[in-house]
Amino acid sequence: MTSRATQAAQAAMATVDLSNYDPEQSKLMDERCILVDENDNAIGAMDKKTCHLMENINKGLLHRAFSAFVFRPSDGKLLLQRRATEKITFPDMWTNTCCSHPLDDFEAEKVEKDQLGVRVAATRKLEHELGIPQSQTPVDQFQYLTRIHYLAPSSGLWGEHEVDYILFITADVDVTPNVNEIRDHKYVDKAELQAMFDEPGSSFTPWFKLIARDFLFGWWDELLRRKVDGKVVAKNLVGLVDDRVIAMV
Repeated sequence: MTSRATQAAQAAMATVDLSNYDPEQSKLMDERCILVDENDNAIGAMDKKTCHLMENINKGLLHRAFSAFVFRPSDGKLLLQRRATEKITFPDMWTNTCCSHPLDDFEAEKVEKDQLGVRVAATRKLEHELGIPQSQTPVDQFQYLTRIHYLAPSSGLWGEHEVDYILFITADVDVTPNVNEIRDHKYVDKAELQAMFDEPGSSFTPWFKLIARDFLFGWWDELLRRKVDGKVVAKNLVGLVDDRVIAMV
């Protein structure tokens, strides 16, 4: 964004009253996301609330994100979460294990080499949202697969416009949900997830539906096919990495 557009975005934010939202979620809106161009080049930083206003998204404001998928090694089931009612964007929707942002607030999360920043952010947010100890999701055990560029309104006011890094990890994890972040969670196999998608009234985040539609089930098949000693291993998917930014807008 130009400096003039940035100033306009900040001015627009000043008119948005967060007092009617959950105070914990409102406070998180002060975190600073990493702004990027359509090729995922970092071009600055902006608070989360400004990044998620549709008024600014419609002007092209784009930021970096990740979607983490935790699979159980013994049976290859995927851990899903249902977002809390308190969430400002996409409340009450089912989604992958954890979806969030690397932050400009932390130097380690700005490191781009080998996707280190998003991996660090993933282990931090898995602990914050699901209470999974960071020792159970080592940064070097995440398998990066690709990046998608997508845009999705949440309401008339809020939405997402992200370059989203997709990360798989296979790990036995202890889940202690943060109820301000998630209202439910469960493990599913492929057939169970497809049944959820087909169930009338089921609601899913748009990025999860996009990833599932175009990528997830194929990668999941490979994960199950490439077992070692009867267990799925995310790192075995390294040969499937596609480092393009895949436009889905």
